[in-house]
Amino acid sequence: MARSHNTNMKPTITAARALYERTRTGHFALGAFNIDNQETLIAVARAAAAKKAPVLVEVSHDEVIMLGHNNIRALVDNYRAEYGLQMFINLDHSPSVEAAKAGIDAGFEFIHIDISQANHDATLDDIIAATREVVEYAKTTGALVESEPHYFGGGSNDFDGPIDYEMIKKSFTKPDEAAKFVAATGIDTYAAAVGNLHGNYPVPKELHLDLLREVRAALPCAISLHGGSDTPLEQFRQAVQIGVSKININSDLRHAYRTTLEAQLAANPHQSAVIKLIGPVIDAVQAIVETKIDAFGSAGQA
Repeated sequence: MARSHNTNMKPTITAARALYERTRTGHFALGAFNIDNQETLIAVARAAAAKKAPVLVEVSHDEVIMLGHNNIRALVDNYRAEYGLQMFINLDHSPSVEAAKAGIDAGFEFIHIDISQANHDATLDDIIAATREVVEYAKTTGALVESEPHYFGGGSNDFDGPIDYEMIKKSFTKPDEAAKFVAATGIDTYAAAVGNLHGNYPVPKELHLDLLREVRAALPCAISLHGGSDTPLEQFRQAVQIGVSKININSDLRHAYRTTLEAQLAANPHQSAVIKLIGPVIDAVQAIVETKIDAFGSAGQA
């Protein structure tokens, strides 16, 4: 959805907006890859360079608290320049208006305000009011704002139990309600719930693509999919063709990082120099990112 914004916005935000528009016409999605540290950022940057793909580096509230807005901004800017990338920052699941505004002030190009994630009892009126405040504030820089009127289930862990689709269907996106939410808030991106779910599970996730088609037809703005980890790649390819512009990946990267690091530690019990252990870990995360980039159709789109 087009909205007025600062005509003197930063060049990176101008570029991010132009790129985002191109996802719709070019039928590809931006991978939004969560980072926990500099090593995962290196993996994302190397994958983007290898695939000549535009990417979003994604940080949630915990990572912001640990790393700091300015450090994240500087690291991403440095690696973008070093590798010659189209690489932007997405603030993921910002739990409050104040936190979202801080991301905007730091020059983050994409801002996700998620009141229901922090407060599962938030009312629709609460969510709309907070989202509208962030949308209005984002006009100061031109940052793109994302939101949704529902809580996403799951979490950042590996789960042992099966997926209870009857439960999560209760929060599936209803196209008519989504259209009203977009009209009431003026957001740039609507985070759809069509079977996507945070975390990894013993069985693959299942996207309800017919519902996604209905949502796409009902909305004028971009659509994102959260909880993309452990989803069959062919479903991603279909979702992109339907018109998804952004797909979030976190748990798959963390799983690759942790399991590879555990293997490295087991194979090198007397090695304490992290630099001598971390190379295969970065490689493992990079391989996951490259696989997702291919499935999202964003290879060669930078």
